[in-house]
Amino acid sequence: MTGGYVLIIIVGLISLGVQYMFKNRFKKYSQTPLASNMSGAEVAERMLKNNGIRDVRILSVAGRLTDHYNPSDKTVNLSEAVFHGRNAAAVAVAAHECGHALQHAKAYSFLGFRSAMVPVLNATNRFTPFLLMIGVGLLIFVDFPYVLAAGVLALAVSTLFSFVTLPVEFDASRRALNWIKEENIVNPQEYSMAKSALSWAAMTYVVAALSSLATLLYYGSMLMGRRD
Repeated sequence: MTGGYVLIIIVGLISLGVQYMFKNRFKKYSQTPLASNMSGAEVAERMLKNNGIRDVRILSVAGRLTDHYNPSDKTVNLSEAVFHGRNAAAVAVAAHECGHALQHAKAYSFLGFRSAMVPVLNATNRFTPFLLMIGVGLLIFVDFPYVLAAGVLALAVSTLFSFVTLPVEFDASRRALNWIKEENIVNPQEYSMAKSALSWAAMTYVVAALSSLATLLYYGSMLMGRRD
C-alpha cells in the first residue's frame, strides 16, 4: 500500500511540473507577435477551408486554456486569448483544435471511440468517488469487496478513456504542425515555438493518463490484497 501512495505522489508532482512548464511556455510564446499577423481565429478558418470543411463553426469562449473541439455540434471553441491572439501559441492551439475537426471529417477511429465513451464516462464519474470511499470502508470493516470492485471498474473506464485520448491528441498536433508548416503560416522560429507549445500540451495528457493508471493500480491492489 505504501508503494501505491508513493507512486501517486510522484505522478502528482510530475503533473504539477508539466502543467507549470506548459503554462510557462504558452505565456512566453504568446508574447512574440506572429510575422504574418494572423489571429488564431483566422488560422482556424483558413485551415478548415483548405481542407474542405465548411460545416464547422469557430467560436470564442470565455476562460483561459478552455480551447476544445466539440464533435456533437461541430464547433471549434477557442479561448479569447487564442481566438484574438496573433502569436505562435495562439496559432498552435487553433490549428490543433482544427486538427480534431479534420479527424472528425475523416472518421479517425480513435476519435470515434473516444466520443462513444463520453456518455459512459460522464455517468461513471459521478459515482466513482463515492464507490471508492464507501467501498474501502466496507472492505476494511466488514470484508465486503463488491462496492470497491464497482469503483475499480469505474476507474478502469476512466483510465481507458485517458489512454485513448493520447493518440487523438498526438494526431491532432501532428496534423496542425504539418499544415502550418506546409502553408507557411509560421517562419522557422515560430514553428519551433508552436511545436514546443503543443509538445508540452501533449505531455499534460500523458501525465493525466499515468495518474489515472496509478490510482487504478492503487485501488486494484487494495481490492486484490484482501486475498492475502
